Amino acid sequence: MITRLSRARFDRFLVVAALCAIASSVQLQPARAQWSQWGGPNRDFMVKSDKLADSWPDAGPNKLWHRELGDGYATIVVDNGRLFTMYRQGEDEFTVALNAKTGETIWEHKNPSPTKGLLMQFGVGPNSTPVVVEDRLYTIGTNMVFHCFDKTNGKVLWKHDLVSEFGTKVSVRGYSASPIPYQNTLIVPVDRDRSGDDTDSEGDGPANGQSLIAFDQISGSPIWKSQDDPITHSSPILINFKGEEQLVFLMREEMIGVKPKSGELLWRHEFKPAGANLATPLWDGKESLFCSSAYDSGSRMVRLTKSGGKTTTNEVWYTRKMRVHHGNMIRLGEYVYGSSGDSGPAFFMCIHADTGKVAWRERGFSKSTCVYADGKLILLDEDGHLALAKITPKDMTVLSKCKVAERYAWAAPTLVGKTLFVRDRKNIMALDLGKS
Repeated sequence: MITRLSRARFDRFLVVAALCAIASSVQLQPARAQWSQWGGPNRDFMVKSDKLADSWPDAGPNKLWHRELGDGYATIVVDNGRLFTMYRQGEDEFTVALNAKTGETIWEHKNPSPTKGLLMQFGVGPNSTPVVVEDRLYTIGTNMVFHCFDKTNGKVLWKHDLVSEFGTKVSVRGYSASPIPYQNTLIVPVDRDRSGDDTDSEGDGPANGQSLIAFDQISGSPIWKSQDDPITHSSPILINFKGEEQLVFLMREEMIGVKPKSGELLWRHEFKPAGANLATPLWDGKESLFCSSAYDSGSRMVRLTKSGGKTTTNEVWYTRKMRVHHGNMIRLGEYVYGSSGDSGPAFFMCIHADTGKVAWRERGFSKSTCVYADGKLILLDEDGHLALAKITPKDMTVLSKCKVAERYAWAAPTLVGKTLFVRDRKNIMALDLGKS
């Protein structure tokens, strides 16, 4: 017979056992990728991370490991203790999985990638950043060979040669855009070979264009093709505008919004003057897209409005005072921060997103990429200088600066927790940015 006291103890035991079971089941669930795609969790180079150091020693943050890798500008994605990226050796490209704690190779896959016809002054890639979705890794090489791997062992699940199968043409700088996952698809900027077109100067072509192709993530089968405008090296983003999901993508001379389920065009905004549209646009979460391009173009803020279910665009302002080349930008509140410069000197600068007014410009860095976390900016310039800074609409305060990489460190850094992963054209490394 169970007494009242023993019944109470038994009930407590059941509660504790249930909680332990729940905790065990949670621990057994696979961890979500901490940095699964270009630009991090939200494709905006901003992550939640705390207890980062407020400054570094003169020699820089503690180096956890450092090793040779190989040529390329593909950034690093991180998932459950593994790093994934791509690199080149001679006429071959490699997709590689590394141990995040040691840098040791877990697996790698070699794919032929001839350099004939490519401009090699600054390297020939690979440039496109991989994407992790659940147990799969997706990569696109310099010559547009598209792979789906089992991320655990590197087994090829399916692949497409986008040139031979879809009639595309490889840019002289190689392929650079990074695919974006959406529901059960992966949307890829692809374009087509236009060498035999009788198109006009605006790039109008056949109705069955393929500037964007959505592939089924599991089978690799094409789901839809859409648009017929020349693409550039920029990567698309997903936004939600007044309850409607939209895929936003920079073309060579314009920005478009399409339905990610079908590729149906929602709106088109022409850029005048057009330039090198390479940087990913920034969404304010409400109604505005900030874009910045190099050379003959500049920065602009495009506002979306909706009436009768139709989205239209309005260019609020335009300026050539900020020109982001192949770097990235950070948006904090009403201000955008980024490295401005193309062929000449570069400035790290702040611009008001609503007015286009320049708030400040900071010398001392060559063209840079950056990540924002814990109220701090981590900046890596192309000469390999790494900096920690505080940024406000009034100024930039550099807290620490050191040299960690070699020239042409164009791949943007990746931050997961307190560990920063950096690569240049020869090396890859892990740095501890936590408080000592």
